[in-house]
Amino acid sequence: MSAILENKRVAILATDGFEQVELEEPMHALKQAGATVSIVSPKAGTVQGMNHLEKGDNFNVDLTLDSVNASDFDALVLPGGLANPDTLRSTRDAVNFVRDFAEAGKPICAICHAPWILIEAGLVAGRTLTSWPAIQSDVHNAGGNWVDQPVVVDNGLVTSRKPDDLTQFIAKTIEEISEGKHSGMSESAPPEG
Repeated sequence: MSAILENKRVAILATDGFEQVELEEPMHALKQAGATVSIVSPKAGTVQGMNHLEKGDNFNVDLTLDSVNASDFDALVLPGGLANPDTLRSTRDAVNFVRDFAEAGKPICAICHAPWILIEAGLVAGRTLTSWPAIQSDVHNAGGNWVDQPVVVDNGLVTSRKPDDLTQFIAKTIEEISEGKHSGMSESAPPEG
């Protein structure tokens, strides 16, 4: 086990309908790198993973959203899927949680449809990022510069398109978390409101 992320605490924000591999693989890799990883959710109990459109495994929720703050963690990971980011972007506490990471300059790593949450949090304007290709218009409409690349890093914001990009996504996620806070991240965070 590598200790590159020793003493780092990482939140994975998820609810039912996340793409299982986009939570599971980063979680294992972050733990292997020495991080303490917690699945944070608006609901207690378990969250349902998906393998595309088929139900996957249930994962235990470590902490509920109402019991944590961004200050409890060093970084945030947002897995994709369809239902997961759609539900989270409609959940005020989840959007505020994501925004708080940006305001603190802490790395945020989002894959697939998860940039929907970044859009709702007002964190996309003026940034270069990628996502599942079907939501590139959403990124453009929010003022972001969408590019078709396996992984994009913009001042502590790591984005990837799909499960096939996980190797690059995980490598950049670990790199950005190990670097710590990024002042450019906080500059893009709009005030709450």
